[in-house]
Amino acid sequence: MSRTAHVDPKGWSVELQGKPDFDLAMKRINAWYEQAVIDRPPIRFAAHNADFAVPRHIAGRTWPNLKSRWFDAEYQVDFFIAGIRGRRFLAETFPVFWPNLGPEIYAAFFGGELEYAETTSYAVPAVRTWDDIGRLAYSRENPYFQKIEEMTRMALEKCRGLALVGYTDLHGGLDSAAAWRDPLQLCLDLVADPGQVKRLVDLAMTHFQDVYDHFDAMLKAKKLPSVTWMAIPSFGKMHIPSCDFAALISPAMFEEFGLPVLREEVRPMTHNVFHVDGRGVLKHLDMILSVPGIQAIQWVQGMGLDLPIMQWVPLIKKLQATGKALMVDLQVGELESFIEAMEPEGLLLCLAADESLQPEIIKRVEKW
Repeated sequence: MSRTAHVDPKGWSVELQGKPDFDLAMKRINAWYEQAVIDRPPIRFAAHNADFAVPRHIAGRTWPNLKSRWFDAEYQVDFFIAGIRGRRFLAETFPVFWPNLGPEIYAAFFGGELEYAETTSYAVPAVRTWDDIGRLAYSRENPYFQKIEEMTRMALEKCRGLALVGYTDLHGGLDSAAAWRDPLQLCLDLVADPGQVKRLVDLAMTHFQDVYDHFDAMLKAKKLPSVTWMAIPSFGKMHIPSCDFAALISPAMFEEFGLPVLREEVRPMTHNVFHVDGRGVLKHLDMILSVPGIQAIQWVQGMGLDLPIMQWVPLIKKLQATGKALMVDLQVGELESFIEAMEPEGLLLCLAADESLQPEIIKRVEKW
């Protein structure tokens, strides 16, 4: 398969074997950030847990436990490459390897341990008593930090010409505090000891930008855009602010403990796509929308009673009217009804669709 270099007017040359239309796809993404449309809205074809869809084992590799498998940097990169080799990525679907040790990895950079399951990890609370706060100390010598660095370096070498390389999932603020303390305990702390909660939240933000900039510099040194698990690139600094813990607290608590952190977190970034993880976070949505620097919202409606997408059309129209771009998950069978109900400006569609269906979906969206 031949390689073709592409130059985005806001970026630089990128060569990817499975993405011959990289330049045009990036133009659509850049327009989307500004709630504009070049020829059609961007489309990302992605399935839930798609990273785990290829065989779990590579011949000759065994591990004594799950953590050892997660920490096997060469395996993680080779496993990813095995899943993309020979594929062509259509529309605005980008092949992206991002080093993943679980959603609480940033909190682990300060000490403590993560326990590993098949597809995620969980923080072991490091702050059992308030005296334990003094034991939290960010360090680049931390084994979790060094493993993420190792994975990043290895991916930058092995994925050259095959895929973009992203940075890891970074959660500061209240999400880090919840990882250190335990989410249920932190809810009680917000009532009984809010001053100590502020200590934790402030500590979580002391090195957030330093960590982001460190890994962003590694990507930019190899002339790669900024990207992470969402697989939406930017030639500036792309960030996915979120606060999953916010689903457990009142708007007043979010305004006091979450909103100041959010403002601080997004300020240095070029493009911010806030991850709204289900209806629990909706009660804070107006405050989130008020934060300057958030260009887009990712709406994740959840499963079960939260399906189908059409029940959320009034919310999506409200978000669209604010001038924010919006990323929504659709099932293929919902596409026609959604197109009939919505205007295309500022929308990015995520669909889990078989490769055989993808060209027809693109043609239908082009007629929107």
